[in-house]
Amino acid sequence: MRPDDANPIKRPQRMPLDRDPTPPPRQSLYAVDGRVLDPATALQVKGVRPRTTVYVGPRLLVSRKDFPQTLDILRDVASQMGWAVDEEVDEPPVDKKKPTRAVLALRERQAAELEEFGLGVRKLRVTVSDNRATMAPDAWTLLQQTRAKYGFDLTSGIGLDHVITPAIDPNPMHDSNPMHDSNPMHDSNPMHDSNPMHDSNPMHDSNPSGVGTSSAVASYARMGSGGRQAVAYVGPRPTRHSDDMLMFRRPVVALLDTGCAPHPWLKDVVQTDVTLGSLPIGYDDDATNPELRGDLTGPLDGSIDTLAGHGTFIAGLVHQVAPDADIYMWRVVPSEGPIVESDLVEALRRIAILVRLDAAGDERGRRIDVLSLSMGYYHETPEDQLFDTTMLDILRDLSEHGVIVVCSAGNDATSRPAFPAAFAPWSNGEGPVKADPDLVPVVSVGALNPNRVSDALFSNAGPWVRVYLPGASVMSTMPPFQGGYEPIARSRAFGRVRESIDPDDFRGGFAVWSGTSFAAPMLAGVFANFLAPKLEEVDAATVAGPDAVKRAWGVITKTTKIRKPRKPRPS
Repeated sequence: MRPDDANPIKRPQRMPLDRDPTPPPRQSLYAVDGRVLDPATALQVKGVRPRTTVYVGPRLLVSRKDFPQTLDILRDVASQMGWAVDEEVDEPPVDKKKPTRAVLALRERQAAELEEFGLGVRKLRVTVSDNRATMAPDAWTLLQQTRAKYGFDLTSGIGLDHVITPAIDPNPMHDSNPMHDSNPMHDSNPMHDSNPMHDSNPMHDSNPSGVGTSSAVASYARMGSGGRQAVAYVGPRPTRHSDDMLMFRRPVVALLDTGCAPHPWLKDVVQTDVTLGSLPIGYDDDATNPELRGDLTGPLDGSIDTLAGHGTFIAGLVHQVAPDADIYMWRVVPSEGPIVESDLVEALRRIAILVRLDAAGDERGRRIDVLSLSMGYYHETPEDQLFDTTMLDILRDLSEHGVIVVCSAGNDATSRPAFPAAFAPWSNGEGPVKADPDLVPVVSVGALNPNRVSDALFSNAGPWVRVYLPGASVMSTMPPFQGGYEPIARSRAFGRVRESIDPDDFRGGFAVWSGTSFAAPMLAGVFANFLAPKLEEVDAATVAGPDAVKRAWGVITKTTKIRKPRKPRPS
């Protein structure tokens, strides 16, 4: 017997690298009626082996192209279970800028016109039928029963409405029992380890897929170790050349996030009001804008919401890397998350139509060179024929027009593929999408530590993660929030106020933060810089189609290890 065999403690059992993230706390899912699919108890159909995911409980998504027939078969199965299925109609947000009847009528006409593009999904709500008492409606249960009765072919266009999470730092302060934190170093203020009430927001996990962190991974959420905290920046602002100094048009980087607050660095750089005709993209009500109001949800304690400032921070990173780029920002992320897949898909659909219109010379269109997505989810059946490709179809449409889509890998320290990042061509040749010379590939990004040598412990990894850039303790722009926390001490001397650092006073306009969320916009900025000298001259017609794809591939192969495959020779 070998010495190691005599002492099993020296050879511990290891969990699989692609472990499922820990299910989220219920509180983080209440806002979207979210549920966790547990493979051990989920309804089973032969040939379907689901993995853990998070989804909107009573809602199914149906591909627009498959809608009429699919609605009929879902209603047939639902009626046998005492449920009803109806299409959801999104109500316009109610706020001080509520659209007039004329504007709403115009939006309805334009939305009908856009049906011809055939992208996206329709939302179906599952409810209890009239005069029935039955189990609570559940999208997964209905989907499985429909597969069992009608087979996989007729149900291929149906999917769950997944709950998508922003890819920021795992936050150990969000313990299921905030009054009993087993690790005092997880406290957001390391100077007060004995007082767990200094926890930043223990009831709202920023990642509803769960973290299940070790203390080492969790350290990134602590102030002073990469967690969101104010910082004083004393250097110059990024140098942006004036329009008359540029020979070529500015590269355009598009962002989908929490929005963007006014900031001196971002004035005349970020546009937050780009629409598709009269149709908004994402959320457009100021009353729920987490970049304008830092505390929108949670207890009445003045604590800044988990994701407040996220979009402004991301826009600042793009601007630092590519100061000559223009930035479009659309808001799809609530202040405490999570994101609903159907909302993201609809925003992506409208962006894809913007790009199509621009390529066709339509004045309603907009040019976009790079789209950065700092979010992701884990699909329950990514390896088989049941994997819904609705989002992929939209990303393909963007890629056909030369748009580079950059996606953050996620922060669960797992190799389990997260989407849409895992739509990137895998380094081992596996994965659901192969590199195609006629399509710009999705590019997935993991996070490096500040030393730019080692990977951040929280970063997801695997053959589907193709690029690594700094994502831990990075510095960028922040809205001028001042939260409810107070400095540890305050005094006066010589007519001046003296105090320790206020942990949530961001009036200086800058912060440090951690997450693969922040590696993605850095790569978007890198791509924008490399694209800039290859773009059209100012006011020239848009280069679209194969020429734009070829240009994008050239930038990707020059800056990453992703290689353009050769076209097969004609037989």
